[in-house]
Amino acid sequence: MAKIGKIELGEFPLLLAPMEDVSDPPFRAVCKENGADLMYTEFISSEGLIRDAAKSKQKLDIFEYERPIGIQLFGSDIEHMIQSTEIATAVQPDLIDINYGCPVKNVACRGAGAALLQDVPKMVKMTEAVVKATHLPVTVKTRLGWDDGTKNILEVAERLQDIGIQALTVHGRTRVQMYKGSADWTLIGRLKENPRLHIPIFGNGDIDSPQKAWEYKNRYGVDGVMIGRAAIGYPWIFNEIKHYIKHGERPLPPAITERVQVTKKHLEFSIRWKGDKTGVLEMRRHYANYFKGVPDFKPFRMRLVETLEIPELFAILDEVSETYSGVNVLA
Repeated sequence: MAKIGKIELGEFPLLLAPMEDVSDPPFRAVCKENGADLMYTEFISSEGLIRDAAKSKQKLDIFEYERPIGIQLFGSDIEHMIQSTEIATAVQPDLIDINYGCPVKNVACRGAGAALLQDVPKMVKMTEAVVKATHLPVTVKTRLGWDDGTKNILEVAERLQDIGIQALTVHGRTRVQMYKGSADWTLIGRLKENPRLHIPIFGNGDIDSPQKAWEYKNRYGVDGVMIGRAAIGYPWIFNEIKHYIKHGERPLPPAITERVQVTKKHLEFSIRWKGDKTGVLEMRRHYANYFKGVPDFKPFRMRLVETLEIPELFAILDEVSETYSGVNVLA
């Protein structure tokens, strides 16, 4: 049984990764409905929270049905991380997560995210300050190291556990790799073999099928897996993994009618949470993923991304359902 503090997550929990501009409440809602066990907000800038920036504050929105849910913070200034932890704690999430893994330039080059892998003493000091600033469990998401020559995750894991984190998620790439190449889970497996480590270790990177989740569970012994890109447009992956672990086979992929139904739910929530215009515009990035593999879908996608009229969007989706009824789409 995987536990973070007093939060029981089951035998092999499936985590939804905190993805910028993706893991918002509408997206989390469809993932939760389809089997995600633990979710995180998009990462939130500590500086943005302290400045009371509207975009950062909006990312604090969490809902009861999402629990357990964590708020993920990033920053380069320890005092700002303390203040933002206090702000996030007041919203009453189930845990606080620190991002030490984001590789993008405008984060890492400002001394936040994966940049802290180059300054482990500061990472330890910042983490300890966050742990002391909240009564909630604190977890960390990071990478193997900065580059191939500095894969320091084995040291990092021990030091962070020693100052109080209660779970660690590791993406199997270095910062220099960004999202290129294949994720290497070898060191993640080594963490699980370390008798000094007793906190849950979750693996992340390239889990894109139930078969791979099952294989990596057995090969590397992780306590659970975090899924990111594979869930975009395909929230069914969580329940498919659970079905595979229980029955040893992958269920049939969702029919077109189910894809349309979930797309509509996502769109409705997007409009309700972000307002008509922004909700419609930001949903455009999801249509191609929801209908990936559907033959000759491009004309429908073009219509979906060109209209701002909400009734028309739902009418187009109904048309998709009618046009492809009976068509099987491989996942």
